[in-house]
Amino acid sequence: MESTSKRARTELSNACSIGQPGEPWNAGEKEQWQLFVTKAGPRRSYETDVLKRLELASESFKISEYGELKYTINGVDYAYSLCMAQSKAWDENKPSALITGGVHGYETSGVKGALLFLETAAQKYLDSYNIVVAPCVSPWGYEFIQRWNAATEDPNRSFNAERLSQESKALIDMVSNIGLKKWKVHMDLHETTDTDETEFRPALAAKDGKTFEPEAIPDGFYLLGDSGHPDQSAQIQFNKAIIAAVGEVTHIAPADKDGQILGKPVVDADKGEGGIIMSDKWVVGTCCNGTIFGSRADFATTTEVYPDSPKTTDEECNRAQVAAVCAALDYALKH
Repeated sequence: MESTSKRARTELSNACSIGQPGEPWNAGEKEQWQLFVTKAGPRRSYETDVLKRLELASESFKISEYGELKYTINGVDYAYSLCMAQSKAWDENKPSALITGGVHGYETSGVKGALLFLETAAQKYLDSYNIVVAPCVSPWGYEFIQRWNAATEDPNRSFNAERLSQESKALIDMVSNIGLKKWKVHMDLHETTDTDETEFRPALAAKDGKTFEPEAIPDGFYLLGDSGHPDQSAQIQFNKAIIAAVGEVTHIAPADKDGQILGKPVVDADKGEGGIIMSDKWVVGTCCNGTIFGSRADFATTTEVYPDSPKTTDEECNRAQVAAVCAALDYALKH
């Protein structure tokens, strides 16, 4: 298996050469991508990196399978057990928190940050919260270091009744089966990497038959809050509390010269602040606040670290994810 270091993340296939310019991929071209991605086999192990670490939390958490992924590519079957950690001392009178990672499987710190939270910080919140952690929503993407799933779908655009993927449906069903009417917190852990710009966004443009429009990668940690939540003031203050805590661990992405990050206005950029942009999670179909149809968590946001920055390390990015989760839980308990 290959390393999960920055070097490994930059050695991905160039899928943007598949297909004809200006024309969306057909079924054969999608199959060509599948074969290209899988020809050398998995590049890291979901079982070793995720499932074995998850079992270490079994003293305080119930570790269980909430679903299974199955894909067949060129006669080869890929099957993955989707697993979660759930507080053993579940109490309906406590607020509940959902932490998800690896919705985009290639985003390593989302997975490792969720696991690190379980290993180092979750214990201190068990008296105050019911906690569910799904550390790797897209294990095929994790093993092959891909943003999409094996069906060329983006799982983080699939939390929508009209375009469910296997990954999103399994997570939505799991949350539904728990049966809560309201979650207090949902933290969805992500990364923005250089390969977004060199590999995945060009591949998406090719797949959709569109022209690729380059964007600058934000250098630092930022949050993508929920602009669809009815209480925007509360959401912004929640996100600001997370930024303040994470700023003690790693650097925060500043607004660009136009006061934006990735084309979206940065909250209070005119005051010199950075690190927070907003979008409507239900419209986009993201995991964050998309796991419970018809209901939004009281507080929810998507984290984004930049592991390819010369100012940080992989380990620091993992710790930044933990800091974000802890700050979210701390803030929500008081509000």
